[in-house]
Amino acid sequence: MSRKAAPPRLCRRLAAVLGSVALALSAPGSALAADGTFLWVGPRGKAYAIDNPPDHRCLDMAQEARGAHNGTRKTLVVYPEKGCRGTALRLAPGRSAPANARFASVVFNPR
Repeated sequence: MSRKAAPPRLCRRLAAVLGSVALALSAPGSALAADGTFLWVGPRGKAYAIDNPPDHRCLDMAQEARGAHNGTRKTLVVYPEKGCRGTALRLAPGRSAPANARFASVVFNPR
């Protein structure tokens, strides 16, 4: 009985999948650390994101920022002025600010 070898393309795909699984299993702490992604729109309509942002720290935006989207599992607050000053806009997890709502700073999981 002769066996046909698997096509090289299938072997490469299988190796890639198994490699990904091995990598995920070798770093269990990294999967637990995932907190989500904060998204916003910057100059010229370009999308920006921060993965797993730090808690309780005010972050000033370096350039124009608007349309905040809270893709994290924690509440965040955006402010119209740097240094987390001005009228705060709280965004619960999964919520978005209006697309044209500009902000200059943000704090994640505020105290």
